[in-house]
Amino acid sequence: MAISDLKLFSMLRSKMHWHQARQKVLAENVANADSPNYDAKDLKAFDVDTMVDRRQTPGLETRLTSSQHLKGRAIFPNGMDWEQKSDGFEVTPEGNNVSLEEQMMKVTANQMDYQAVASLYSKGLGMIRTAAGKG
Repeated sequence: MAISDLKLFSMLRSKMHWHQARQKVLAENVANADSPNYDAKDLKAFDVDTMVDRRQTPGLETRLTSSQHLKGRAIFPNGMDWEQKSDGFEVTPEGNNVSLEEQMMKVTANQMDYQAVASLYSKGLGMIRTAAGKG
């Protein structure tokens, strides 16, 4: 039995992928803080049941146009959905609703959550190593 077959580790890995994808979306919000008519985005909340089942999907693959190209694959499942977020902050005259303070708070919270999940993953691996007598 591989570690990837254990539900706990697949759920933690899916959660880390979700946090990585959310970091990308939040970074785009910060980068477009001055773009006219830009609406802030965020990922839909992590749902364990749907995210763990998606790990079997093939994901995105690159198209090979030459035999010398390397075959690549996207890190994130292609099913991660984002949604428009308007949390009541005012809209600028250009039609932009990105609040840098709010986005930076979300980035910090996302980073802390990712670190907590990564720590749980690491501790779980340590427990398995100890149980196997290799720790």
